[in-house]
Amino acid sequence: MKEIIKINQKDNVVIALKDLKKGQKIQEDGKEITLLDDVARGHKIAIYNIKEGQDIIKYGHPIGHALSDIPEGAWVHSHNMKTNLSGILNYTYNKKHIEEKDIPKKRKLTFKGYRRENGTVGIRNELWIVPTVGCVNGIGERIIERFKEEVKPEGIDAVEIFKHSYGCSQLGDDHANTRTILMDIVKHPNAGGVLVLGLGCENNNIPAFKENLGEYDEDRVRFLVAQDAEDEVDEGVKLLKELYYNMKEDKREDVDLSELTVGLKCGGSDGFSGITANPLVGAFADFIISQGGSAVLTEVPEMFGAEQMLMERAHDEDVFKKTVNLINDFKQYFMKYDQPIYENPSPGNKAGGITTLEEKSLGCVQKGGKSEVVDVLKYGDTVKKKGLNLLNAPGNDLVSSTALAASGCHLILFTTGRGTPYGTFVPTIKISTNTQLYQLKQNWIDFNAGTLVEDKNPDEVLEDFIQYVLKVANGELVNNEKNNFKEIAIFKNGVTL
Repeated sequence: MKEIIKINQKDNVVIALKDLKKGQKIQEDGKEITLLDDVARGHKIAIYNIKEGQDIIKYGHPIGHALSDIPEGAWVHSHNMKTNLSGILNYTYNKKHIEEKDIPKKRKLTFKGYRRENGTVGIRNELWIVPTVGCVNGIGERIIERFKEEVKPEGIDAVEIFKHSYGCSQLGDDHANTRTILMDIVKHPNAGGVLVLGLGCENNNIPAFKENLGEYDEDRVRFLVAQDAEDEVDEGVKLLKELYYNMKEDKREDVDLSELTVGLKCGGSDGFSGITANPLVGAFADFIISQGGSAVLTEVPEMFGAEQMLMERAHDEDVFKKTVNLINDFKQYFMKYDQPIYENPSPGNKAGGITTLEEKSLGCVQKGGKSEVVDVLKYGDTVKKKGLNLLNAPGNDLVSSTALAASGCHLILFTTGRGTPYGTFVPTIKISTNTQLYQLKQNWIDFNAGTLVEDKNPDEVLEDFIQYVLKVANGELVNNEKNNFKEIAIFKNGVTL
């Protein structure tokens, strides 16, 4: 295995692929460089003398500037570099056309999915309880316990309740966001049956919820108001049984790959994220889009500093303007609360080698591949156009994963360099950026992208990943499902009464 990697010929830093010691010598650009510091795996090393104020270049783009003179061979991190970013910017639309060579060839691939009455397709056939308010979380758990005791369900993939703490004492956008995300979950095609469970006195009450829900399959969605039932658990078990008997004979059928929608997510990033896992996911996003499917990219704060790479791929000027608003509106959100716009990398990110937000963002947006951006979705919107969509949601793992799934994603491709057990209400595939993490946390990680810096052919890794995702779409469980780690989190912004 190599000791270092230079990502782009324009770069003035390289990345350590293993822990390196002070005094150790590396070879780069035809010269021998002596390390002036210990450098941890994933961190940056200066390969030229960099003057104070000069840009640090990684991925071929500036990721910050030097706070002092940085000599060749020195460790480059937060002690000697700082972000270049600040404030709200003005943008100009300069469309970059996608080159033919960057568009994967169309293949006749299918997966085994569940065709729903409204024509949508699911990759799971699960029975869900969706509480309208957090007050009934415990009731929902009790209903599932009793249901499993009495029925011992077979022939379906899971029985779940998606607990949350909202649905009451909320105003304005917070109330609307809670209702919208829960409605998206109720209508998600991975559910074969859903019991909507309310209390009765909450803001997000069931009559209003049903009014906003629109059309739904009455054989697959039931409603229960706990305050109206003499024994809400008995009534809930009865309704779950009805749903179960309506869905348990559902069968998988061959579905064209164009029906698949995937969410693109990273969390616990490290210095390898933009070298291995994120480019792999980007290549997969381009592949699924070339087959007529869709991919959704979110985590808006982790686009800051790399947003122009997305803007130049906007399908037209209208999509460009929506992308500008997506970025600037989220910056305004930070500013509204007097928070710094560009203070983003977490302690874990920094320990893994990521110093500035633009460095993180330039790695993060690679998950979106090279495809055209066809639409920009508001928080709670669902995918309407095939192709690459941008979605308004924060970087927080729980909130953004939930938003991706609620937008209609059948599964989430979640890259990580530090590791996380989290999964949302759809299969959440964890892709490690490095082999060490994959070997350490095989109960969390589903696919290893670390082989990409171990001289494995990128096309082979992509093909292995395509085949793995197809297995998941066909029903193979991922680790968050095996561990039963399935949670939701809803974005909150305003007043709690």
